[in-house]
Amino acid sequence: MNNSFTPATPMARLIEELNKLPGIGPKSAQRLAFFLLRAPEEQARALAEAILAMKEKIIFCSICQNISEDSPCPLCRSEQRDHAKICVVEEPLDVLALERTRGYKGVYHVLHGALSPADGVGPDELKMKELLARLRDGSVQEVILATNSNLEGEATAMYLHRLIAPLKIKVTRLARGLPFGSELEYADEITLARALEGRQEF
Repeated sequence: MNNSFTPATPMARLIEELNKLPGIGPKSAQRLAFFLLRAPEEQARALAEAILAMKEKIIFCSICQNISEDSPCPLCRSEQRDHAKICVVEEPLDVLALERTRGYKGVYHVLHGALSPADGVGPDELKMKELLARLRDGSVQEVILATNSNLEGEATAMYLHRLIAPLKIKVTRLARGLPFGSELEYADEITLARALEGRQEF
C-alpha cells in the first residue's frame, strides 16, 4: 500500500476498506479510491447513499432466506408459484439466474454458501435448519438441489440429501448439462433450462 498515506487519513481509510472487498487487491483499491476522489461529489455521494440504503432496506426473506425488501418476499407470497417444489441454491444470484430461464415455477431456498471445512463453513453457517423446518409440515413434494457443480457444491448436495432422505421427500439434482466446476450464476439460460428439465432423482 502507498506509504504516503498515514492510517488516519480519509484516503488511507477508504483504500483499506475497498481492499476488504472480494477480488479487490491493494492496487485496485488505490485505483478505485483515486477514481472516487476525482469523481464529481454527486457521484461519490450517490454511491455512498446506495450502499447505506442497501444495508438499511435489504433483509432476508423469513421463508426462503433470499434477499428482499419485504418478508415474505414476492416469490414466497406468489400464488402463481408451486409451493410443493423447492429449489435449493447457494446464493441469491443463483435465484436470478434460474428465474431468467422462465422454466421454473416452484419456490426457492437460499443457503448463503456451500460446505467448505477448509474455510470454516459448516452446516451451522448455512441456512440448512431453516430449510428442514420448511420441509416438516408435509406440503413439499420435491426438493431440487441446484448447488454448484464443484467440490463444495457436490458435498453440500450430498449432505442435504442425507438430511432430507428420512423425510420421504423426492430429492432431485440438476442434470449434468452444467460442466463440472461451473457456477450457476454464470451459466446461460438455455443450459440452465435444460439442466432443470433433465434433473434426476438423487
